[in-house]
Amino acid sequence: MSRPAVLRSLQTIVPDTVIAQDAVRDVFAQQPGLGRLAQRIVTASFDGSGIDTRHTVIEEFSPLHETEEPVFFAPSTRRLLAPGTRARNDIYVRESTRLFVEVAQRAIEEDPDLQASDVTHVITVSCTGFHAPGPEYEIVRALGLPDSVQRFHFGFMGCYAVMPALRAASQFCAADPDAVVLVVSVELCTLHLRSSDDPDTIVATSLFADGGAAGIVTARQLPSEVPALILDRFHTAIAPEGEKDMAWTIGDEGFEMILSTAVPQIIGETILGALRPLYVGEHDMSIAFEEGTIGERVAHWAIHPGGRSILDRIQERLRLSDAQLHPARTVLRENGNMSSATILFVLQRILEEGAQRGDRVAAMAFGPGLTAESALMTVEMPRGHVS
Repeated sequence: MSRPAVLRSLQTIVPDTVIAQDAVRDVFAQQPGLGRLAQRIVTASFDGSGIDTRHTVIEEFSPLHETEEPVFFAPSTRRLLAPGTRARNDIYVRESTRLFVEVAQRAIEEDPDLQASDVTHVITVSCTGFHAPGPEYEIVRALGLPDSVQRFHFGFMGCYAVMPALRAASQFCAADPDAVVLVVSVELCTLHLRSSDDPDTIVATSLFADGGAAGIVTARQLPSEVPALILDRFHTAIAPEGEKDMAWTIGDEGFEMILSTAVPQIIGETILGALRPLYVGEHDMSIAFEEGTIGERVAHWAIHPGGRSILDRIQERLRLSDAQLHPARTVLRENGNMSSATILFVLQRILEEGAQRGDRVAAMAFGPGLTAESALMTVEMPRGHVS
């Protein structure tokens, strides 16, 4: 019988420039052309986001940075500028490549049993820029991987994209028990932030940030026991009534995010139906769904922190404890919403904070569609490990 695929050697990365939420709130609220209502929405959105700090590749947002030719922000006038999509994407190509390669290399270096020559597949994930050859190519070249490594890129899928990437990786391992799949996500969402009086755009502006993460998926029998997650099952659900409430399109001045205030309600109404198929055949869990106690039956919940109101609605609907949502809320507070990379940050924190061997983890991420991607995982820890 073949071994299940596991996700191990999770690593995360963020750019060096940190922006404080209250400081960037004041900048956006002071932009010319905003009416009083828009200013109030900016203040409410930023203050209610559950975010303290975010990271960005845009050094101009650092109070210590000086430049004579600003592209995104002019410190002397405190005005947000409006570079075109090409200018934004040029920065994406440069900065994302650096982060993709660095976090991928960390994932390999931190694994005690694997090295670059073991990698058979590379899957990259990103929705905040485009170029070809793409990031999967750059990783293969920079890490000295064989040309024969199979390369895949999951592009422009939004915040849930790491979940189908992990599912594809587990399927590769099921087809080839010797496969070693490097999964890497990098998102530079702040490249597309802009001033607007549109409420949905303001909400998106208050949430999104930059970051990356990587991990290794394999079913190989390896000698070292390390913190890992068995990838048990995956499921995709669509809430078509939310199709227009969460979308990601390309405009002349960057990519344009639509994130309506109706999203938390839609997720709250559909989340139980989206999760139920993960537990088909488990009688006790079927009863838990009927009794409304599913939250108590699963130790850890890796919920994509799309925003504070989303987490609030899910906590209420699933009756989750504050401790169960602590990893997601902490990632949101410290890093903001880094689109597809964010769920890997949450999974890493769960492994670092209290997870025990055999614990179950329910993971869920949301994106355009409105699509909900979910997964059931089981914690693997070294025997005798005490968190």
